[in-house]
Amino acid sequence: MFNLQSSLTNRSSSLAFAIVAMLVASSVAAHSAGAAGSPTIIFETTSAYHHIRVIDQEGVRTLSFDGSMETRMSLQNPLKGHFEYTEYFHMPWLWNPQMTNVLMIGLGGGSTQRAYQQYCPSVTIDTAEIDQMVAKVARQYFNFNDSPAQRVHIADGRVFLRRSQGTYGAILLDAYVQHRYGSSIPYQLATREFFELASNHLTTNGVLAYNVIGTMRGGGTDLLASLYKTLKAVFPEVYLFPAKSSQNVVLIATKSAEKVDLNLLQQRAIPLLRSKRIALPGFWNLISSFRATPPVNYERATLLTDDYAPVDGLLQTGY
Repeated sequence: MFNLQSSLTNRSSSLAFAIVAMLVASSVAAHSAGAAGSPTIIFETTSAYHHIRVIDQEGVRTLSFDGSMETRMSLQNPLKGHFEYTEYFHMPWLWNPQMTNVLMIGLGGGSTQRAYQQYCPSVTIDTAEIDQMVAKVARQYFNFNDSPAQRVHIADGRVFLRRSQGTYGAILLDAYVQHRYGSSIPYQLATREFFELASNHLTTNGVLAYNVIGTMRGGGTDLLASLYKTLKAVFPEVYLFPAKSSQNVVLIATKSAEKVDLNLLQQRAIPLLRSKRIALPGFWNLISSFRATPPVNYERATLLTDDYAPVDGLLQTGY
């Protein structure tokens, strides 16, 4: 027998249940969306040199040393998502178009090494990395792969160079350490004596490229100006490529005494791009960051030597 009251009651209960279910589902979806945008620490440890974290957020993996971001990588495409400044480590091709080998001091998450492996497969990369744990993290979490053309040496960069018998087409430096005042360049990799050692391990057309935190506007006796002055004490010419998206400047020191300008570099780039000797996407646009003039406070900057290299304080006073 059909009961109108019972039917209405059942329909009301079903409707109420459906509304509750929808609210619960919406809440779960909102929570999941929030979680997707939140950083997730997927690895954490303390080595002899760093407090290391690997963090995933919104499809990007970040390597953190002591709270600072060292490397970024897209999880979907490991050749993307990196910091812009790492692309300026390809500028040595404009001075040394026949490079066959490169030394990189500092591994981090291996952004530069991955790019060279992809776009310059004929070039052998030696990497000097002081922290064994950083090398393990790069292999496990940042798609870094050892090969005959991609070799990691666990050693301080200066010690590695001093013991080395070989020469390189380019030496690339991207090494920072943490101390109680913040991040800084290891002093032993920033002095005139070190740059003399590096120069002796470069080929005739060799280039040294150095990533420095700084700005072109000056405003103090900063690390950028001091490194520029110290490099000029060893190398005939020093140029700058400031990144557009961060306070990173890549210094280029050349063994060649020939002065260059933007027009000449663009002329050099054309045949290299046409022949695909340079295959890095966007390379042509990167050249426009070229600066031939020194930092504005270059004259009063400190010349860094093994006897006097206050890099800790210079990094702090440069802003």
